[in-house]
Amino acid sequence: MKTLDKINLEKLIGILKQENYTVIGPVIKDGAVVYDEIDSIKDLPEGWEDEQEAGYYRLKKRNDNALFSYVVGPQSWKKFLFPQKLKLWQAVREGRGFNIENSNSAEPKYAFLGIRSCELKAVFIQDKVFDNGMFADSYYNNIRKNIFIISVNCTRAAGTCFCVSMKTGPKAKNGFDLALTEVINNNEHYFVLEQGSEKGTEIASKLETNDADDKQIKAAEAAVKNAELNMKRTMNTAGIKELLYNNHDHPIWSQIASRCLSCANCTMVCPTCFCSNIEDTTDLTGNHTERWRRWDSCFSLDYSKVAGGNFRTSVKARYRQWMTHKLASWIDQFGISGCVGCGRCITWCPVGIDLTKEVENLRNSPKTINK
Repeated sequence: MKTLDKINLEKLIGILKQENYTVIGPVIKDGAVVYDEIDSIKDLPEGWEDEQEAGYYRLKKRNDNALFSYVVGPQSWKKFLFPQKLKLWQAVREGRGFNIENSNSAEPKYAFLGIRSCELKAVFIQDKVFDNGMFADSYYNNIRKNIFIISVNCTRAAGTCFCVSMKTGPKAKNGFDLALTEVINNNEHYFVLEQGSEKGTEIASKLETNDADDKQIKAAEAAVKNAELNMKRTMNTAGIKELLYNNHDHPIWSQIASRCLSCANCTMVCPTCFCSNIEDTTDLTGNHTERWRRWDSCFSLDYSKVAGGNFRTSVKARYRQWMTHKLASWIDQFGISGCVGCGRCITWCPVGIDLTKEVENLRNSPKTINK
């Protein structure tokens, strides 16, 4: 392992830009930490951290210059791999026919700086969705194969995190090119650097780094352990698939539905949700048409509308579908849970519905069927 300072973190961004990467990192916008293009460490949320609880998010100033003390905000990295809206193709009338043009320009080459372990696991999950052998999304995969990943290990936990329960954090173990752990002790401020790929090793060789000594490595490990020990929420995942499958008609779904606004916030902020809709548009002359893919949600009433009618007309049915798919049938589809424990669905639910509590309520209800 190596150590580097803020000067070389700045240099890292410059090197990536020289290699034609668009560097994406955390920035503060509209009172939240979001992901956007950055040019310098000056763009990072220096000296800020987030407070999160069910239905609650605030930024507050720290008494140090930490660059990565926030946890996660309302956006996830899927917005770059699986854009909120994407023009698939367009067609222009030519005589009695149409000429179909693929409207996608050259896919961007991204470097993700600051991706958390839970978010990295979410990318792996979406890999299974968009490149699973039966179906491959060319746009997703063309970008995915070119991204450079700089993971940042968590040194604090937000109030809604439960990544330890999902075995997705707080430390990234694989899948990154470089991984950083920020350490601030007394007058020291440095980053312990781990290399995870040949490309990461090549980039790191261009930086001025030092070998990390035992004290520095232990300080980094202690910082990550702090995040794990201070995680307030947990989810018992033992037999969770059977728990949800066996309680389809449990009264708890009606209780949740009485609070749920069906606003779809939970699916919009979720780093693994992938529901989308296809829209065709035509101009008034009939000479030009376009096909767009846009994010959608299983909480939308029209999403379950088919030729024979709508098979999920109630909020109860739509919430049950989301939670059962996320924690149970996702396992049957992709061999892994659809939840990474980032806590976004809890934080950004306007009425504070807590996924971890609802699982526990279902598990402990006297009407629960356990098989």
